[in-house]
Amino acid sequence: MGFCKRVLFLGLLFLCTSPSYAELTIEVTEGVDGAVPVAVVPFASQSAPVSISSIVNADLARSGFFKMMAEQGMPGRPSNAGAVNFKDWQAAGQNYMVVGQVNGGGGQYDVQFQLLDVFKGGQMLGYRMNSSAEDLRRTAHHISDLIFEKLTGKKGVFSGRIAYITTSNQGGKQQAHQLQVADADGFNPQTVAASVEPLMSPSWSPDGKKVAYVSFERKTAAIYVQVLATGARTRVAEFPGINGAPAWSPDGSRLALTLSKDGSPDIFVLNLGTRALTKLTKSFAIDTEPSWSPDGNSIVFTSDRGGKPQLYLVSSQGGQEKRLTFSGDYNARGSFSPDGKTLVMVHGNGNDYRIATMELSSRAINVLTSGRSDESPSFAPNGTMILYASKKGRTGFLSAVSLDGKMQQRLEFKSGEVREPAWAP
Repeated sequence: MGFCKRVLFLGLLFLCTSPSYAELTIEVTEGVDGAVPVAVVPFASQSAPVSISSIVNADLARSGFFKMMAEQGMPGRPSNAGAVNFKDWQAAGQNYMVVGQVNGGGGQYDVQFQLLDVFKGGQMLGYRMNSSAEDLRRTAHHISDLIFEKLTGKKGVFSGRIAYITTSNQGGKQQAHQLQVADADGFNPQTVAASVEPLMSPSWSPDGKKVAYVSFERKTAAIYVQVLATGARTRVAEFPGINGAPAWSPDGSRLALTLSKDGSPDIFVLNLGTRALTKLTKSFAIDTEPSWSPDGNSIVFTSDRGGKPQLYLVSSQGGQEKRLTFSGDYNARGSFSPDGKTLVMVHGNGNDYRIATMELSSRAINVLTSGRSDESPSFAPNGTMILYASKKGRTGFLSAVSLDGKMQQRLEFKSGEVREPAWAP
C-alpha cells in the first residue's frame, strides 16, 4: 500500500461503512499473564435503572489486568464489608472483591462501594456518592477508575471518551459520513458532525471540550474546530490545496497541520487566537501527520523526503529536522506517549502494516500487533493502551493493545465499520 494511499489528509477516500446508531462491543482476545482475581459482587439495589456492578465488572474485565469471578461461582452476595466471610472468598481464590449498594429513587441515587483485600480481610477503598439516573453509567465508570488506580497504581480510563469516523450508504452511490463521540465502552454515541462529503482526522483538544477535524462539505478540504457541548464550530483553515491532519498543542492554543498552499505539503502551526501561521518544514517531499510532544517543544511528523515514509522530529518553533526511524520500509502516523518517552507508529514492511512503538532513548522498535492493515494508533491518557483501526478483508474494526503487547482487545460495531479512532485526553 503506497504512502499517498495511506495519508488520509490528501483526500483519498479511504472510507468504510458503519451505521451511525451502532454500539460498540468489546472482546478481550488476550489478557495479561497473571491477571489478578477480582470479584465484583452484584450491588444491592431496589430500583436503579442500570446495574452499576455489571458496568464495573465489564470495565475491569476489558482492562485485561484482572480475572473477573463469574457471579454463579460466588459464595455469597454481601453488600458491605461487615457481611463478608473472607474465608469463603479466600477459598474461592479471590485476591480482591468489590461490594456495594445503590439506594434511592425518583431520579436520585446514593451509591456506596468498598474495595476489599480478601487475604488481609480489610477495606482498601470506600466511597459514597450521589448520582442522578442519567449519570449512573458515568458514576460506575468513575468507580472503575478508582479501583483500577488503587490496584495498579495507574490512572483509569473508563470514564474517558473516544472519537471515530463512520460512513453509511444512503442508497445508490451517495454516502453519509459522520464524526462520532462515544464513551470508552461504546455507549452513548453522539454525532458531532455529518456530511455527504468525507470527514476525517478527528483530534481532541487537551481539555476534551473540542474536536478539530477535516471536512470536505464545501467540496474542498477545510479544518474545523467544534465545541462538543454546544455544537458551535469555527472553520480555521481553508487554503488552496491540502488542509489536513490537525493536531492540538498541549496548551490548546495552537494547531499543527498540513498545508500545501505553497506547493508541496508542509507542516505549519496555526495560532488559534491570532490565526498567524508558522511554517515549520520546507521540502519538496510530502510532510504530514504532525503530533506534539507532551512538553510542546517538538513535533513528530511523517515525510518521504528520504524516498520512503519515515518519522522526523522538528522544534515546534521551527529549525532543522531530525530523522527518527530507519528500520522498515514504512514508519508513519507517529505520536508520543503521555510521558514523552515512547512513540507509537504504523510500521510497515512490504504490504504488511502493524502498530509498533519505539523507545526514544534506545530507538528500539517493538511490533505490537499481528494484523496486516493496522493504522491510526492513539494512546490512552494513562499510556497503558493504544487504540487503533484494523481491517480483515474488507471489514474494518477497532482494536486496542497494551503498551507491552500482552493484552489485546477487539472492539466491533454490531454492524458496519469504523475508522480513525482518537482517545480523548
